Amino acid sequence: MNDLSQSKDDFIPVIDIGDYLAGDADARDVIASQLRHAMENVGFYILDNHGVSIEQIESTLEAVKRFHAQPLEAKMALLGNEHNIGYMAVNTSRSRASQVDADAVRKPNFVEAFFVKRDLPSDHPDVVAGKLYRPANMWPEELPGFRETILAYCRTMEALCQRMLPLYALALDLHADYFEEPFSEATYSFRMSHYPPAELGEKDQFGVSAHTDSSFLTMLPQGDLPGLEVKLPGHDWRLVEASRGSIVVNSGDLMRRWTNHRFLSTPHRAINNNPGKDRYAIPFFFDAHVDYPMSCLPTCQGLENPVRYEAITYTDYMKWFSRKNYDHVRDKAGTEADDPGVPRTQSIRD
Repeated sequence: MNDLSQSKDDFIPVIDIGDYLAGDADARDVIASQLRHAMENVGFYILDNHGVSIEQIESTLEAVKRFHAQPLEAKMALLGNEHNIGYMAVNTSRSRASQVDADAVRKPNFVEAFFVKRDLPSDHPDVVAGKLYRPANMWPEELPGFRETILAYCRTMEALCQRMLPLYALALDLHADYFEEPFSEATYSFRMSHYPPAELGEKDQFGVSAHTDSSFLTMLPQGDLPGLEVKLPGHDWRLVEASRGSIVVNSGDLMRRWTNHRFLSTPHRAINNNPGKDRYAIPFFFDAHVDYPMSCLPTCQGLENPVRYEAITYTDYMKWFSRKNYDHVRDKAGTEADDPGVPRTQSIRD
Protein backbone atom coordinates (compact mmCIF):
# COMPACT_ATOMS: atom_id res chain seq x y z
CA MET A 1 0.00 0.00 0.00
CA ASN A 2 1.08 3.56 -0.67
CA ASP A 3 0.49 6.74 1.29
CA LEU A 4 -1.23 5.08 4.24
CA SER A 5 -1.14 6.86 7.59
CA GLN A 6 -3.37 7.50 10.55
CA SER A 7 -6.67 9.27 9.96
CA LYS A 8 -6.53 13.04 10.31
CA ASP A 9 -9.50 12.69 12.64
CA ASP A 10 -9.47 10.54 15.74
CA PHE A 11 -13.25 10.23 16.07
CA ILE A 12 -13.29 7.22 13.74
CA PRO A 13 -10.95 4.36 14.75
CA VAL A 14 -8.31 3.04 12.36
CA ILE A 15 -8.01 -0.76 12.08
CA ASP A 16 -4.88 -2.20 10.47
CA ILE A 17 -5.44 -5.74 9.15
CA GLY A 18 -2.05 -6.27 7.53
CA ASP A 19 -0.89 -8.86 10.05
CA TYR A 20 -4.22 -10.68 9.90
CA LEU A 21 -4.11 -10.92 6.11
CA ALA A 22 -0.53 -12.17 6.38
CA GLY A 23 -1.75 -15.10 8.49
CA ASP A 24 -0.81 -13.94 12.00
CA ALA A 25 -3.08 -16.06 14.23
CA ASP A 26 -2.67 -13.73 17.22
CA ALA A 27 -3.76 -10.71 15.19
CA ARG A 28 -7.22 -12.15 14.49
CA ASP A 29 -8.57 -11.89 18.04
CA VAL A 30 -7.01 -8.47 18.61
CA ILE A 31 -8.58 -7.07 15.45
CA ALA A 32 -11.93 -8.69 16.24
CA SER A 33 -11.91 -6.83 19.56
CA GLN A 34 -11.12 -3.55 17.80
CA LEU A 35 -13.90 -4.23 15.32
CA ARG A 36 -16.39 -4.94 18.11
CA HIS A 37 -15.58 -1.62 19.77
CA ALA A 38 -15.92 0.28 16.50
CA MET A 39 -19.25 -1.29 15.57
CA GLU A 40 -20.81 -0.98 19.03
CA ASN A 41 -19.72 2.61 19.62
CA VAL A 42 -19.13 4.32 16.28
CA GLY A 43 -20.57 2.33 13.37
CA PHE A 44 -17.58 3.36 11.23
CA TYR A 45 -13.89 2.54 11.04
CA ILE A 46 -11.02 3.19 8.65
CA LEU A 47 -9.34 0.10 7.24
CA ASP A 48 -5.57 0.20 6.60
CA ASN A 49 -3.19 -2.32 5.00
CA HIS A 50 -6.14 -4.11 3.43
CA GLY A 51 -4.38 -5.36 0.32
CA VAL A 52 -6.32 -3.31 -2.25
CA SER A 53 -3.76 -1.32 -4.22
CA ILE A 54 -4.09 2.41 -4.71
CA GLU A 55 -3.48 1.72 -8.40
CA GLN A 56 -6.65 -0.38 -8.62
CA ILE A 57 -8.66 2.18 -6.69
CA GLU A 58 -7.54 4.98 -8.98
CA SER A 59 -8.01 2.98 -12.18
CA THR A 60 -11.57 2.20 -11.06
CA LEU A 61 -12.23 5.87 -10.35
CA GLU A 62 -10.91 6.76 -13.80
CA ALA A 63 -13.30 4.24 -15.36
CA VAL A 64 -16.18 5.79 -13.41
CA LYS A 65 -15.20 9.24 -14.64
CA ARG A 66 -15.22 7.93 -18.22
CA PHE A 67 -18.71 6.55 -17.74
CA HIS A 68 -20.14 9.79 -16.39
CA ALA A 69 -18.39 11.87 -19.09
CA GLN A 70 -20.67 10.24 -21.68
CA PRO A 71 -23.59 12.20 -23.13
CA LEU A 72 -26.75 11.97 -21.04
CA GLU A 73 -28.59 10.07 -23.77
CA ALA A 74 -25.96 7.32 -23.69
CA LYS A 75 -26.37 6.94 -19.94
CA MET A 76 -30.18 7.10 -20.10
CA ALA A 77 -30.09 4.16 -22.52
CA LEU A 78 -28.98 2.16 -19.46
CA LEU A 79 -31.69 3.53 -17.16
CA GLY A 80 -31.93 1.61 -13.90
CA ASN A 81 -34.59 -1.00 -13.24
CA GLU A 82 -36.32 -2.86 -10.39
CA HIS A 83 -33.15 -4.88 -9.72
CA ASN A 84 -31.39 -1.61 -8.83
CA ILE A 85 -28.85 -1.94 -11.61
CA GLY A 86 -28.17 0.61 -14.33
CA TYR A 87 -28.11 4.40 -14.46
CA MET A 88 -29.68 6.80 -11.96
CA ALA A 89 -29.85 10.42 -13.13
CA VAL A 90 -29.25 13.54 -11.03
CA ASN A 91 -32.19 14.52 -8.80
CA THR A 92 -33.98 11.15 -9.11
CA SER A 93 -33.20 9.73 -5.66
CA ARG A 94 -34.18 10.76 -2.15
CA SER A 95 -32.87 9.44 1.18
CA ARG A 96 -36.18 8.27 2.61
CA ALA A 97 -35.52 4.69 3.71
CA SER A 98 -33.42 4.99 6.84
CA GLN A 99 -33.64 5.81 10.53
CA VAL A 100 -32.76 9.49 9.96
CA ASP A 101 -35.64 11.95 9.92
CA ALA A 102 -37.99 9.36 8.50
CA ASP A 103 -40.84 11.88 8.11
CA ALA A 104 -38.76 14.73 6.70
CA VAL A 105 -39.52 16.28 3.32
CA ARG A 106 -36.23 15.96 1.45
CA LYS A 107 -34.77 17.57 -1.60
CA PRO A 108 -33.61 15.12 -4.24
CA ASN A 109 -29.98 14.05 -4.05
CA PHE A 110 -27.59 15.99 -6.29
CA VAL A 111 -25.82 12.91 -7.60
CA GLU A 112 -25.89 10.56 -10.55
CA ALA A 113 -24.79 6.95 -10.30
CA PHE A 114 -24.38 3.70 -12.19
CA PHE A 115 -25.01 0.38 -10.41
CA VAL A 116 -23.93 -3.18 -11.08
CA LYS A 117 -24.36 -6.40 -9.11
CA ARG A 118 -22.74 -9.82 -9.43
CA ASP A 119 -22.18 -10.34 -13.15
CA LEU A 120 -24.43 -13.28 -14.00
CA PRO A 121 -24.55 -14.65 -17.55
CA SER A 122 -27.73 -14.12 -19.55
CA ASP A 123 -28.49 -17.87 -19.48
CA HIS A 124 -28.15 -18.20 -15.70
CA PRO A 125 -31.35 -19.78 -14.29
CA ASP A 126 -32.01 -16.79 -12.01
CA VAL A 127 -31.63 -14.37 -14.92
CA VAL A 128 -33.89 -16.43 -17.16
CA ALA A 129 -36.49 -16.64 -14.37
CA GLY A 130 -36.32 -12.89 -13.72
CA LYS A 131 -35.38 -13.44 -10.07
CA LEU A 132 -35.27 -10.12 -8.24
CA TYR A 133 -31.74 -8.78 -7.57
CA ARG A 134 -30.24 -11.64 -9.62
CA PRO A 135 -30.20 -10.02 -13.09
CA ALA A 136 -27.70 -9.73 -15.88
CA ASN A 137 -25.95 -6.38 -15.61
CA MET A 138 -26.24 -3.61 -18.19
CA TRP A 139 -23.00 -2.33 -19.71
CA PRO A 140 -22.07 0.63 -21.93
CA GLU A 141 -21.03 -0.42 -25.42
CA GLU A 142 -18.78 2.56 -26.21
CA LEU A 143 -16.31 2.33 -23.30
CA PRO A 144 -13.56 -0.19 -24.10
CA GLY A 145 -12.16 -1.86 -20.98
CA PHE A 146 -14.84 -0.42 -18.67
CA ARG A 147 -16.54 -3.72 -17.91
CA GLU A 148 -13.24 -5.51 -17.27
CA THR A 149 -12.02 -2.79 -14.89
CA ILE A 150 -15.27 -2.73 -12.93
CA LEU A 151 -15.51 -6.51 -12.63
CA ALA A 152 -11.90 -6.75 -11.46
CA TYR A 153 -12.66 -4.18 -8.75
CA CYS A 154 -15.80 -6.06 -7.68
CA ARG A 155 -13.85 -9.32 -7.39
CA THR A 156 -11.20 -7.61 -5.27
CA MET A 157 -13.71 -5.98 -2.94
CA GLU A 158 -15.78 -9.13 -2.54
CA ALA A 159 -12.65 -11.10 -1.65
CA LEU A 160 -11.75 -8.50 0.98
CA CYS A 161 -15.25 -8.57 2.46
CA GLN A 162 -15.13 -12.36 2.63
CA ARG A 163 -11.81 -12.14 4.50
CA MET A 164 -13.46 -9.78 7.00
CA LEU A 165 -16.35 -12.13 7.82
CA PRO A 166 -14.48 -14.23 10.43
CA LEU A 167 -13.56 -11.00 12.21
CA TYR A 168 -17.20 -9.94 12.33
CA ALA A 169 -18.22 -13.37 13.61
CA LEU A 170 -15.64 -13.27 16.41
CA ALA A 171 -16.60 -9.68 17.24
CA LEU A 172 -20.14 -10.95 17.77
CA ASP A 173 -18.96 -13.86 19.96
CA LEU A 174 -19.77 -16.40 17.24
CA HIS A 175 -17.64 -19.15 15.70
CA ALA A 176 -15.25 -17.73 13.10
CA ASP A 177 -17.01 -19.64 10.28
CA TYR A 178 -20.54 -18.59 11.30
CA PHE A 179 -21.12 -16.38 8.25
CA GLU A 180 -19.88 -18.91 5.67
CA GLU A 181 -23.38 -20.15 4.83
CA PRO A 182 -25.17 -16.77 4.67
CA PHE A 183 -22.46 -15.37 2.40
CA SER A 184 -21.73 -18.52 0.37
CA GLU A 185 -22.79 -16.54 -2.70
CA ALA A 186 -22.91 -13.06 -1.30
CA THR A 187 -25.01 -10.26 -2.70
CA TYR A 188 -23.21 -7.09 -3.56
CA SER A 189 -24.01 -3.80 -5.21
CA PHE A 190 -21.36 -1.50 -6.63
CA ARG A 191 -22.38 2.14 -6.93
CA MET A 192 -20.35 4.45 -9.17
CA SER A 193 -21.26 7.96 -8.05
CA HIS A 194 -20.64 11.39 -9.56
CA TYR A 195 -21.29 14.49 -7.47
CA PRO A 196 -21.34 17.72 -9.52
CA PRO A 197 -20.07 20.87 -7.77
CA ALA A 198 -22.55 21.82 -5.06
CA GLU A 199 -22.93 25.38 -6.37
CA LEU A 200 -24.68 23.98 -9.46
CA GLY A 201 -27.48 22.51 -7.35
CA GLU A 202 -30.19 24.07 -5.22
CA LYS A 203 -29.52 25.90 -1.98
CA ASP A 204 -29.02 23.49 0.94
CA GLN A 205 -29.07 20.48 -1.38
CA PHE A 206 -26.79 17.57 -0.54
CA GLY A 207 -25.09 15.09 -2.83
CA VAL A 208 -26.79 12.47 -0.67
CA SER A 209 -28.76 13.80 2.28
CA ALA A 210 -28.57 12.34 5.79
CA HIS A 211 -29.26 8.61 5.75
CA THR A 212 -28.20 5.21 6.99
CA ASP A 213 -27.15 2.50 4.56
CA SER A 214 -29.21 -0.62 4.00
CA SER A 215 -26.24 -2.98 3.84
CA PHE A 216 -24.52 -5.49 6.10
CA LEU A 217 -21.40 -3.43 5.47
CA THR A 218 -20.23 -0.71 3.08
CA MET A 219 -16.66 -0.18 1.90
CA LEU A 220 -15.64 3.20 0.49
CA PRO A 221 -12.02 3.46 -0.75
CA GLN A 222 -10.45 6.89 -0.46
CA GLY A 223 -8.96 8.06 -3.71
CA ASP A 224 -10.73 11.24 -4.73
CA LEU A 225 -11.97 14.44 -3.09
CA PRO A 226 -13.31 14.19 0.49
CA GLY A 227 -17.05 14.56 0.94
CA LEU A 228 -18.32 12.05 3.50
CA GLU A 229 -19.75 13.50 6.70
CA VAL A 230 -20.68 11.38 9.72
CA LYS A 231 -22.88 12.15 12.71
CA LEU A 232 -21.92 10.12 15.76
CA PRO A 233 -24.22 9.85 18.79
CA GLY A 234 -24.07 13.08 20.78
CA HIS A 235 -21.93 14.89 18.19
CA ASP A 236 -22.43 17.27 15.29
CA TRP A 237 -21.67 16.42 11.67
CA ARG A 238 -17.97 15.98 10.91
CA LEU A 239 -16.10 15.50 7.65
CA VAL A 240 -14.16 12.25 7.39
CA GLU A 241 -10.58 12.91 6.32
CA ALA A 242 -9.13 9.46 5.80
CA SER A 243 -5.76 8.74 4.20
CA ARG A 244 -5.48 8.21 0.48
CA GLY A 245 -5.77 4.49 -0.23
CA SER A 246 -7.50 3.62 3.02
CA ILE A 247 -11.07 2.29 3.07
CA VAL A 248 -13.84 3.82 5.17
CA VAL A 249 -16.13 1.01 6.36
CA ASN A 250 -19.54 1.28 7.98
CA SER A 251 -22.36 -1.03 8.99
CA GLY A 252 -25.89 -0.52 7.70
CA ASP A 253 -29.47 -1.14 8.71
CA LEU A 254 -29.41 -4.86 7.87
CA MET A 255 -26.40 -5.27 10.17
CA ARG A 256 -28.21 -3.31 12.88
CA ARG A 257 -31.30 -5.44 12.42
CA TRP A 258 -29.44 -8.77 12.31
CA THR A 259 -27.52 -7.89 15.52
CA ASN A 260 -30.65 -6.68 17.33
CA HIS A 261 -29.17 -3.14 17.57
CA ARG A 262 -25.87 -4.35 19.05
CA PHE A 263 -23.97 -2.94 16.06
CA LEU A 264 -24.77 0.59 14.99
CA SER A 265 -25.98 1.96 11.67
CA THR A 266 -24.66 5.50 11.88
CA PRO A 267 -26.12 8.47 9.97
CA HIS A 268 -23.95 10.01 7.27
CA ARG A 269 -24.31 12.21 4.21
CA ALA A 270 -22.34 13.19 1.12
CA ILE A 271 -21.35 16.68 0.04
CA ASN A 272 -19.16 18.22 -2.63
CA ASN A 273 -17.94 21.50 -1.20
CA ASN A 274 -15.08 21.72 -3.68
CA PRO A 275 -16.00 24.69 -5.90
CA GLY A 276 -15.71 23.95 -9.59
CA LYS A 277 -14.68 20.33 -9.04
CA ASP A 278 -16.53 17.09 -9.67
CA ARG A 279 -16.34 14.42 -6.97
CA TYR A 280 -16.50 10.67 -7.64
CA ALA A 281 -17.05 7.85 -5.14
CA ILE A 282 -17.03 4.06 -5.42
CA PRO A 283 -18.89 2.51 -2.45
CA PHE A 284 -19.23 -1.28 -2.41
CA PHE A 285 -22.26 -2.66 -0.52
CA PHE A 286 -21.92 -6.24 0.76
CA ASP A 287 -24.77 -8.47 1.92
CA ALA A 288 -25.85 -12.07 2.45
CA HIS A 289 -27.39 -14.20 -0.30
CA VAL A 290 -30.68 -12.77 -1.52
CA ASP A 291 -32.69 -15.68 -0.06
CA TYR A 292 -30.95 -16.14 3.28
CA PRO A 293 -33.36 -15.52 6.22
CA MET A 294 -31.58 -13.16 8.59
CA SER A 295 -32.86 -14.02 12.06
CA CYS A 296 -31.58 -12.31 15.19
CA LEU A 297 -28.11 -13.67 15.94
CA PRO A 298 -28.00 -15.96 19.00
CA THR A 299 -25.43 -13.82 20.80
CA CYS A 300 -27.49 -10.65 20.34
CA GLN A 301 -30.61 -11.58 22.31
CA GLY A 302 -31.62 -12.47 25.86
CA LEU A 303 -34.08 -11.77 28.65
CA GLU A 304 -32.96 -8.15 28.86
CA ASN A 305 -32.59 -7.80 25.09
CA PRO A 306 -35.58 -9.50 23.42
CA VAL A 307 -35.67 -10.04 19.68
CA ARG A 308 -36.87 -6.87 17.95
CA TYR A 309 -37.44 -8.11 14.40
CA GLU A 310 -38.86 -11.00 12.44
CA ALA A 311 -36.47 -12.84 10.12
CA ILE A 312 -36.11 -11.20 6.71
CA THR A 313 -34.25 -11.82 3.46
CA TYR A 314 -32.22 -9.31 1.51
CA THR A 315 -34.83 -9.46 -1.25
CA ASP A 316 -37.75 -8.55 0.98
CA TYR A 317 -35.89 -5.75 2.71
CA MET A 318 -34.58 -4.24 -0.53
CA LYS A 319 -38.00 -4.24 -2.18
CA TRP A 320 -39.01 -1.63 0.36
CA PHE A 321 -35.68 0.21 0.43
CA SER A 322 -35.39 0.62 -3.35
CA ARG A 323 -38.98 1.74 -3.83
CA LYS A 324 -38.59 4.35 -1.11
CA ASN A 325 -35.31 5.80 -2.41
CA TYR A 326 -35.16 5.49 -6.20
CA ASP A 327 -37.68 7.03 -8.58
CA HIS A 328 -36.71 4.71 -11.45
CA VAL A 329 -37.34 1.62 -9.28
CA ARG A 330 -40.64 2.91 -7.93
CA ASP A 331 -41.87 3.70 -11.44
CA LYS A 332 -41.11 0.17 -12.66
CA ALA A 333 -42.06 -1.78 -9.53
CA GLY A 334 -45.41 -0.18 -8.75
CA THR A 335 -46.74 0.61 -5.28
CA GLU A 336 -44.47 0.81 -2.29
CA ALA A 337 -44.04 -2.20 -0.01
CA ASP A 338 -44.77 -2.05 3.68
CA ASP A 339 -41.92 -0.87 5.87
CA PRO A 340 -40.10 -4.00 7.15
CA GLY A 341 -37.73 -2.07 9.36
CA VAL A 342 -39.86 -1.18 12.38
CA PRO A 343 -39.08 -3.37 15.39
CA ARG A 344 -41.80 -5.47 16.99
CA THR A 345 -41.89 -3.35 20.13
CA GLN A 346 -39.83 -0.23 19.47
CA SER A 347 -39.67 2.83 17.23
CA ILE A 348 -37.24 2.76 14.35
CA ARG A 349 -35.58 5.85 15.82
CA ASP A 350 -34.43 4.27 19.12
